[in-house]
Amino acid sequence: MSFLDRIREINRHDPEAFAPFAVDGRRLGAVRNDRIEALLAATAAIVRSGDGGLIFADGLAAGEPGAVAARNEAMAGAAARLSAAGAIARLRGELYPAACRFGETPAFVVDRAAVPFFGLRAWGVHLNGYTWRDGALHMWIGRRARDKPTYPGRLDNMVAGGQPAGLGLMENLVKECAEEADIPESLARRARPAGAITYVQQAPEGLKPDVQFCFDLELPPDFAPRNTDGEIESFALWPIERVARTVAETREFKDNCNLVIIDFLIRHGLIPPDDPDYVALVGGLRP
Repeated sequence: MSFLDRIREINRHDPEAFAPFAVDGRRLGAVRNDRIEALLAATAAIVRSGDGGLIFADGLAAGEPGAVAARNEAMAGAAARLSAAGAIARLRGELYPAACRFGETPAFVVDRAAVPFFGLRAWGVHLNGYTWRDGALHMWIGRRARDKPTYPGRLDNMVAGGQPAGLGLMENLVKECAEEADIPESLARRARPAGAITYVQQAPEGLKPDVQFCFDLELPPDFAPRNTDGEIESFALWPIERVARTVAETREFKDNCNLVIIDFLIRHGLIPPDDPDYVALVGGLRP
């Protein structure tokens, strides 16, 4: 196994298994073919289009009075019924924007749990928390709680979280830092934005064409994280060589965390440009 394997694995998906979900003439998502009937039974707000895709029903198109508010209401109802039927997970009570690009006005908002069912793009923030011990680079690694609905017990970045509607990236990062690692705001705001990684993952819950904004934070050598929201079971400080080896040789990390760490290793010169896979790795992080 290798770093390149981690990138290839997360990007495996079958486009033919999904029907496009278009809003106002733009493809915003995709619903798995075998789940379309469950969706149509859960809401009259979404119908089949002439080309076999999915669109909003008449009256919910752009330009219609109150269209966005009506879409929000319709999607809330659809998500609730899909959850009650077991087609999606328990609702999270956190709204995500449906948009093609980060920062644009969303076509609607929907509960986080429903985002992959509809194949909508989600954004998130991931923090590489690192420090130096005896002149050697170390990274803080979290282990997800065993009762997490996704990737229970897997390794994780020190801090990571989805990006809800109506919250800025740094504000979200500060919030997640406090909740997941007890990092005070004054320290969290020292995090440096370091780019973004992208992928399209076919997961059990649906399609995830996601973007993760990466941040680096050098922590004081005596700082020790402490989880406050129950989502992280424990933290460990690993030499960066162990982190790299675990990513390359195992599947212990949550899938998208592998990409965030590979990006860190490239940016910090720990995967050198004369590595045979270097160009493929750089391109694979942002397909």
